[in-house]
Amino acid sequence: MSTASVLVAVFSLILGALLALLTIPVLVWLERRIASLIQDRLGPNRTNIFGFRLGGVVQSFADVVKLLLKEEYYPSHIKMGRWLFMLAPVITFSAALLAFMVIPFADTLNIGDEALRIQALPVDFGVLWYLAIGAVGVLGVVYGGWLSHNKYALLGAARAGSMVVSYELPLGLSVLALVVTYNTVDFNAMVQWQSGTFFGFLPAWGILVQPLGGIILIIALFAETNRNPFTVAEGESEIVAGYMTEHTAMKFAMYFMGEYVAMNSASAVIITMLFGGYQLPWVSTEMLLTHFSSFALAVMVVLPVLVGIIIKWMRKNNTVRGSVSTDGGRGFETKVLSSALIIMTLFIEGVFIYLGFFTENILANTLAVALFQIMVFVVKLMLFNIFFIIIRWTVPRFRYDQVQRLGWYYLLPLALLNLLVTAIIVVGVSS
Repeated sequence: MSTASVLVAVFSLILGALLALLTIPVLVWLERRIASLIQDRLGPNRTNIFGFRLGGVVQSFADVVKLLLKEEYYPSHIKMGRWLFMLAPVITFSAALLAFMVIPFADTLNIGDEALRIQALPVDFGVLWYLAIGAVGVLGVVYGGWLSHNKYALLGAARAGSMVVSYELPLGLSVLALVVTYNTVDFNAMVQWQSGTFFGFLPAWGILVQPLGGIILIIALFAETNRNPFTVAEGESEIVAGYMTEHTAMKFAMYFMGEYVAMNSASAVIITMLFGGYQLPWVSTEMLLTHFSSFALAVMVVLPVLVGIIIKWMRKNNTVRGSVSTDGGRGFETKVLSSALIIMTLFIEGVFIYLGFFTENILANTLAVALFQIMVFVVKLMLFNIFFIIIRWTVPRFRYDQVQRLGWYYLLPLALLNLLVTAIIVVGVSS
């Protein structure tokens, strides 16, 4: 292996771990802030470290400390299989984490004669990996509920297992229709396919080429991640807390974090298969490299505007009433964060001025485009995570029988019909 391949592999692995793990406190914060916005109340905004609140994100880190220090409770009636009872949350968390690792964060880097993938696990069968590993996560839920020897936990585990049986079929069929359309099981090839156009002017995103399959995929992934309106496995009003009733402290935290990692993974799969992944509409990687000067100029114009909006929003909202003496360092925090954003913007502007107008370093341009695509991927990822959260706090939870009816009576026949029509169209076009 060359030095470049080793560096890219290490960078991709670190990036995948950061996007999967460091987004957990951010997603918890978004969950609370969006819930408070929808319910017309304030979210977490007090917890701080030396005056830095970061809009309330520090509260999530405080929760991590709390869960680490909480007393571990082991039900005395669990005699056999206690090790599996403790391992069950780890299985769920690990499966969600591994499923995320095959997502491409940017296009393949061509350095010399090498084609280097920006994936934590650089495989070309990412769809099959996601379907296989993603389905393993339910084992942790089933083991946790079964070994709890608690009727509520057992009911929650049984519901989770039946959900997987019900929704893996339409999920697999919708994915199969997309595989037939793209003619590949490689996530990166799917994103490259979507960089074209549809009917000559529409971006060839999967959601436009396969609207029915895309909708079925999104609904099935909502069910697979146990997010509202499909949280029947944790129905508090019916079965206390479902499969995690007897899990405390870090065992509960692993289930809790696993849900957010699974949501993050589902969002990544949706944007990769349906919304162009790391690509902007109508803009391919080759176009960015060919017209790099125009691309650099566009970034130099748009970036200061976006940073200015963020700073203005922060100065307006990161305040508190003058009568409140616990303001602490909110003004200081705003100044520090504003200065950091301005310095970052000036640095990026300088880099793009140099690359776009004073040099023609192909390798540097390729790396700049890759970093830009990573940013596009992260923005799309967070937007779809926000969509997951908004759905949770606006749509009521379905009854268990309604969930099963939707999966078997509606999604499965529609997925079969969509696959049949897709196969006919693809065969007709290819012939």
